[in-house]
Amino acid sequence: MAEQLQRVREEIGKFIVGQEEAIEYTLFSILADGHALLEGLPGMGKTMLIRTISKVLDLSFSRIQFTPDLMPADITGTNIIQRTESGMQQFEFQPGPIFSQMVLADEINRATPKTQSALLEAMGEKTVTILGDTKPMAKPFFVLATQNPIEMEGTYPLPEAQMDRFLCKILVPYPGKEELIEIVKRTTGSQNVQLEKVMDAERLIVAQQMVKEVLVADEMLEYAADLVVATHPKEDGALPFVKQYVMYGSGPRGFQSIIKLAKARAVYNGRFHVAIADIKAVAKPALRHRILLNYEGEATGKTTDALIEEILNEIPQGASS
Repeated sequence: MAEQLQRVREEIGKFIVGQEEAIEYTLFSILADGHALLEGLPGMGKTMLIRTISKVLDLSFSRIQFTPDLMPADITGTNIIQRTESGMQQFEFQPGPIFSQMVLADEINRATPKTQSALLEAMGEKTVTILGDTKPMAKPFFVLATQNPIEMEGTYPLPEAQMDRFLCKILVPYPGKEELIEIVKRTTGSQNVQLEKVMDAERLIVAQQMVKEVLVADEMLEYAADLVVATHPKEDGALPFVKQYVMYGSGPRGFQSIIKLAKARAVYNGRFHVAIADIKAVAKPALRHRILLNYEGEATGKTTDALIEEILNEIPQGASS
């Protein structure tokens, strides 16, 4: 399975230049059966990355462009009146773009909270309720959302409850000079890159089951729990810089996300157990969107990534505090 996942990674690399971390953590989220939020400036290839992954994994794909006038029914679908062969009229459900295996929620922070909430049930329970009728989602099912970090008019920041539904938040950095040159070569020439389908939905479900069966020692669980508890400023013995800069820390989903992503990283690297290195590597993507800084933290320019890095340096490895 690890070899097959590496082939998936190589196939994506034929089309996507650089973005090593973004590719890997998106794959980890998919292996862990979770949803991911990608944040980066416009033109960083977020949409193309998700579309490429859907092709390589042979998953049905739909893209929803979030705008201020988008309505929940535009996402979930609605009942419309259809005329039958006998001349009778009846309601028939027309499914929306949410009924795909991989759903790209493009620029999710441009839609109103009412429309954003249309994704909550699908992301949490893998079902959609329309006029009292509950419909199951496809298997496997992923929501991969993108948002731009630039604060502009017409954007609605995601509420904390919805941010918490994302297994991880992935930052898509600006490419370097060499990567920029390679991007231009690939996108302005006449050569078309043909992507091969390396896995399919059935094989991916097998991989997800393998991830669930990865062993996690009690020491690893304690270490991950220590990291999550350390994000809370009101805990007994809270770290001084957490008390100073943090308003709210991570909830239980943060702990679950660390373990799920660590298990996925272990399978990706061909191991049957979670190591300290796995937990450290996934701590930032799993927690960065679950820590809310206070006024002082924001005023001093503190970032949640820097805060998590300090926590990792302070918490002893493999020992409960």
